[in-house]
Amino acid sequence: MKSDFLKGGLIAKAMLLLSTVIWGSTFFIIKNALDEIPPFFLLSVRFFFSALLLGIICWKKWKLFNREYLWKGALAGVFLALAYIFQTVGLQHTTPGNNAFLTTVYCVLVPFMFWGVTRRKPSVFNMAAAVVCVAGIGLVCLDGGGMKFTSMGEGMTLLCGVFFALQIVAVGVQGKKLDVMLYTVVQFGVAFAVCFLLFLCTEKFPTSVSSYGVFSLSYVTVVATCLCFVMMNVGIKRTSAASAALILSLEAVFGVAFSLMFYHERPGAQTWVGFVVIFAAVLLSEAVPAFYAKRKNAFFPSLDDVPDLPVYARETYPRGSAENAGTEMSA
Repeated sequence: MKSDFLKGGLIAKAMLLLSTVIWGSTFFIIKNALDEIPPFFLLSVRFFFSALLLGIICWKKWKLFNREYLWKGALAGVFLALAYIFQTVGLQHTTPGNNAFLTTVYCVLVPFMFWGVTRRKPSVFNMAAAVVCVAGIGLVCLDGGGMKFTSMGEGMTLLCGVFFALQIVAVGVQGKKLDVMLYTVVQFGVAFAVCFLLFLCTEKFPTSVSSYGVFSLSYVTVVATCLCFVMMNVGIKRTSAASAALILSLEAVFGVAFSLMFYHERPGAQTWVGFVVIFAAVLLSEAVPAFYAKRKNAFFPSLDDVPDLPVYARETYPRGSAENAGTEMSA
């Protein structure tokens, strides 16, 4: 009975949903923490302890480490570091809700970036999603007919989406034969090195950190990174790409919900419409094609099998990657 429950994917979906809720909660937590903790210091601590904890968890896998892990992990790690840097700096200059939704543009960008690398043309759903997403971004960045777009806020957040997409493509293309856990440890280590170098060049150690700051650092490191990483691996391995994409796309929704409850963010009507349009674009790019492929196979079994579409989520490893697993870490 227990085995059937596991195979049914209910626990897997619950893990994915819990991960999504946790990632959604990090936007307002980090936003408040940035009032007392410099961004590069925060990211350095996050990546260092994430790499350390995950490295200990997968200590038996270190015998697989070689130069391939080093250079491939370094490339993806640089993209990962830049994605979080732009996201965190952007969060300093915009609201948690805007940051959460504008970050999700990576979902729409990934199919086009894969096209440039693998020559696999995006589907009509991907192309339509790109148009819809641009419309949603325009709505979010308009306030009563005037632009509220800022280069340090919304601009940095959009750039973070570009680098999240590059990181996903790097993992999808180069990480197929690598152990996903060990590969991620290397990425975290490289991301730490990049952030720590920037910290040494531009910031100083905080003279004091409040109990809230310590809680924030601990939460985003242990819970939002290491724990969610493990849950996402299990979740994506035990459920379909369509279900995973639908659940993971809720991260931005939870981000706004937590911002409304705890950061007292009050988006205008037009911004709400923009959020809905961006969310629709994500579903159109990720969930709809997967459901469409599944239904087509069900009604036309004689047709060639259509492989599961990868789940494009932050730091997600496509289903073709090592151990057929994905990982996603939120900001």
